[in-house]
Amino acid sequence: MDRFRVEELAEQADVSVDTIRFYQKRQLLSPPAREGRLAWYGPEHVERLARIRELRADGLTLALIGRLLSGDLDATDAPLAVAVAGVEPPEELLTLTELAERSSVPPALLEAVLREGLLVPRIYDGGERYTNADVDIVRAGLSLLEAGFPLSDLLALASEHNDATHDIAEQAVALFDRHVRAPLRASDLSDAEKAQRLVDAFRTLLPAVTALVEHHFRRVLLAVAQAHLESVGAEDELAAASIEASRQLQGGRHS
Repeated sequence: MDRFRVEELAEQADVSVDTIRFYQKRQLLSPPAREGRLAWYGPEHVERLARIRELRADGLTLALIGRLLSGDLDATDAPLAVAVAGVEPPEELLTLTELAERSSVPPALLEAVLREGLLVPRIYDGGERYTNADVDIVRAGLSLLEAGFPLSDLLALASEHNDATHDIAEQAVALFDRHVRAPLRASDLSDAEKAQRLVDAFRTLLPAVTALVEHHFRRVLLAVAQAHLESVGAEDELAAASIEASRQLQGGRHS
């Protein structure tokens, strides 16, 4: 039977020795067989490393990969996990320092925004990473500061928004679990059919929910702004705001 030292396993699987030891520490890879002071790996370790690479390429986190490999994650849920991970396509991942450089925003300011939950990192290999989309968002936030909004007020608003958004998102996930996932798992369909229907439902419902939330927030924000101006605004402000509100609503219909 084939067996390998750790350096040979690394070569076979095209990974580093440090990666192998890291996966062992995370219990993603079973321990080697011991013969005295020698450690031997077998074909099953090569296969496991190939499977981990495949799942990583699908965008799964190491935590999800661990649950899947251990059997803790149901077979019908695995494709759904891949679909969730694939919502944001793979792209360049940035550290917080690199995000600061790309966006021209000081790291200390980004850390403050991160603490309030307005900046949400992606977890990759146990570390926090950011994308080019985060660069755009950070620049948009910087434009608010440049417009004169106080940082402390923006952070307080961001914190309230983050809390409210988490509550709504948790309720939405619970509804999906109760009315889509649970009935499908209890059905007589094959595991493959259950998995496909779960993925199809997720891919249909996520953009629908996202569009509804965006549309509702835009409409409420414009309504509140208009009501405020009607109570305190001058005539020229009301006229300008009415024109801009109409333009925004027209844009919202086509977005």
